[in-house]
This record gives sequence, C-alpha cells and structure tokens, in this order.
Amino acid sequence: MVQNPPIYASISISFEWAMNDFSSGFHPPAVPGHETKLSAEEKQPAARCEWDFSLATVVSSTSNATVSDTLGVIEFDPSNTILATGGIARKIRIYTLNSLLRPQEETVHFQGEHQSIAFLDHTNACDNCIFTPAKLSSLRWKPGSVGRILGSGDYDGVVMEYDIETKLPIFERDEHGGRRVWSVDYSHSDPFLGASGSDDGTMQMWDPRCGEGGGSLAKVQPTKSRSSICCVEFNPFGDALIAAGCADKKAYAYDVRKMVEPVHIFDGHTKTITYVRFLNAQTLVSAGTDGCLKLWNIVDSRLLRTYKGHVNSRSFVGLSVWRHGGLLGCGSENNQVFVYDTRWGEPIWVHGFEPMGRDSSDHHHTFVSSVCWRQVNEDQCTLVAGGSNGVLHVFVGKRKSELE
Repeated sequence: MVQNPPIYASISISFEWAMNDFSSGFHPPAVPGHETKLSAEEKQPAARCEWDFSLATVVSSTSNATVSDTLGVIEFDPSNTILATGGIARKIRIYTLNSLLRPQEETVHFQGEHQSIAFLDHTNACDNCIFTPAKLSSLRWKPGSVGRILGSGDYDGVVMEYDIETKLPIFERDEHGGRRVWSVDYSHSDPFLGASGSDDGTMQMWDPRCGEGGGSLAKVQPTKSRSSICCVEFNPFGDALIAAGCADKKAYAYDVRKMVEPVHIFDGHTKTITYVRFLNAQTLVSAGTDGCLKLWNIVDSRLLRTYKGHVNSRSFVGLSVWRHGGLLGCGSENNQVFVYDTRWGEPIWVHGFEPMGRDSSDHHHTFVSSVCWRQVNEDQCTLVAGGSNGVLHVFVGKRKSELE
C-alpha cells in the first residue's frame, strides 16, 4: 500500500517559553544529612533551562472520528526504539521511533522562532494496531520479552497481555471485580511478577505461571474506605519495593516480600495521587490532582521539593521521569506540556498544544493527557506527549552547550 508522505510546514512557535540558561550539568537532589545550610531565598533559586526543546512531529487523524481518541498512556519499550499508545479508542498503536523521527536535518531547523515540523497521520505512521475489548487506562512492556509482550489494564477491570507479533491476547486476569484497573507494572527482578491497582481499592500481585488468572500472590488494601489505587510501580533499581498512589491523597510503598503493612507512607498532597514514579534508588516522584508534583526521600518519607505551574484538578495528565537527565514531564488541563528540572520547583519549559497545520479541529476542551520520556543516557532527549483529542506530539531536546 502506498503511504502518503509526511507534510512539512514552516510555522511560528509563539506559544512556548523556557528559562534562560546560566549553567550546565545535572546535579541530583542532595543526599539526606549532607545538605548545605542555605537561607530561605537561597533555597529557592530561579529555575533555568539548560535544554533547547523543539517540536519535531505531530501525529493526528485526518478523518473526523466520531469516537473519542484520548491518549491515556504512552510507553517506550525497554530498547527505547518502539512506542505504544492506548486510550479511549479501544486500540493499541505501535510505532517505531524511526517512523516518527526523520533525520534531524530534514525536519528540525532552528530559524529564530520558526521550525519545520513533520505532520503525519496515525494510519500511516503506525506500524501495528491491536484492537482491544475495552478502553485502556494503562500499558506496560514486559521486561525480558524483547519488546514482544505488552501488558494492559482496562476500564472493565481486566489485566491482559498481548503478543505484539500475533496481535493476540496470551493472558487474561479478571480479579478486580469488574472495577477499572488504573495501572499495571512488572517487577524488573522477576519479569513474571506483575501488579495492578484498581478502583476496587486493592493492589494485587500475580504471576501468569500460577494457573488461570495468574493467581493472587498478594493483595493489599491501603485504606479501610477502599480508596482507588490510581498507580502502581515496582522499584526498577533493585530494591524490593512497590509504590502505590491512592485517592486518599497518600502514596504507599510496600516490601514485595511481605505485603502486609506499608514500609513507607508519603503524605503531603491535598487531593488524589494519580501517579508515582521512582526517579532513582533514593527518591520517588508523585503527582496529584492538587496541581503539584512532589519529590520524596524514600528512606524517611521526607518531602524534598514541590513542583508547581501546570494545571491539574480533575484529570489524569501523565507523569514521566527522565532518570538520566533529572527531568520531569507532565501534561496540563490548559492543554500544555510542562518540563521541570528536579532542582527547581518551577517549570523550565512549557509548550502549548495549539491547533497546527491540518489539526485544526475544536480544541477548546482538550488537554495533555499523557507523556513519556525516552530513557536514554545521552545529552539529547525525546519527550512524547499525547492529548485528549488523540494527537501525538514528539519533542526533541539538546543541551544548549552543544549547540553551535
């Protein structure tokens, strides 16, 4: 089948901003017990951006879809070369990064405020598509599967695993009583060990090898009121911890070897915690519908920093951490994507999802609903963000010190 070539357009980017650059290099948060004594003013230095971000690609649908296509989740595979998206449209789309990013000299030109941007259609840009029986709230690549097995959680309370090559489900688990599964994740030390968090107020651990439905290796209910579990994540740095973000405004960390009581409780948000992400072996980041991101010391559950600027009072807007670069990415209900440096509480870069090119449909009620960093250790970065209108944006960044 002949595919339509991408359309390139030169447009003015007047709806993004970034802080001025005053230094270079990433410095992680201070180790507890070794902080330098600073004045109140010195503790809150002005944020500065050491990166030049640009919009490289916009992927949208040319047809006027009658069904909502909100992108609720974006996930890079372990090789960081394949991208999966899912959401309300009951389909998993698989993209290769190369299909989204052409060689930079062809698509990104720094000409003052002007850039050349590739406009692609989902149908042509997508390498694979899997139709699912229900709306999707979560996706996660299974470690050790060489980018072949993808786990999902859906609105019907079902956890499924799909073989990307055959496009068929190979595992199904329905143990949350039909209540929406908000999040799934896999252990990095034992890739067969999975976990899911649900509206039924429980976080459950399971193993597909343990009979039909993967059994139930452990089940915890953090609150007596059965507050929804909105996010679960295993510690990818070797520690036997799993974290859960809860609608009771708290995040919890459990020892997977003894899932009885939480070993850490992170208490500081004023509304539902929607996401938890391990930044490194010592720190955890949480996001809430109080419009804040928070950085926590895991050992003593101490709050290290709060990040504010984005708008989030009711929706899931995504949270992703770029561990190598010390950057946080999240969406916003005012239809913008925000980037924070972990050193400062203010955003270092903001970009608005304005209608561009052939994506000129009604955008007054859209918001940025998902984000994902490519986890590569280099002085270049890739951030992919999706909107509630189904439009995918791919951003690339370079350290300013490397630009000529």
